[in-house]
Amino acid sequence: MKLTADIWVSAYLTRLRLQDIPAFVVKRGDGTAGAVLVKLNTLDGQARCYQRSFDLMTGERQWIVLTEGDEGEVDASITKQRSFDPDLWVIEVEDRAGRHLLDEPGLS
Repeated sequence: MKLTADIWVSAYLTRLRLQDIPAFVVKRGDGTAGAVLVKLNTLDGQARCYQRSFDLMTGERQWIVLTEGDEGEVDASITKQRSFDPDLWVIEVEDRAGRHLLDEPGLS
């Protein structure tokens, strides 16, 4: 069963909150089928943006790095992605240690 985007986002934000990792919705997308980008802000001027991708070899969904580097450049890339997909969700996670929890079971 595939979760709707709004249910997945809600569950993800709850997991982060339980680990005391600040996160918030920057852009709310389509509640049913919107894709999700996760921006990891390490609060040092650097950031990384993750997107969910389909692995053709395994048939599994996985999180991959869409872009990383200077936070301004990552933000520009996210803005560009939003111009292609108005249904896109953008979640920002702020953690100096670089924790995002996307590699945990149930979040792929």
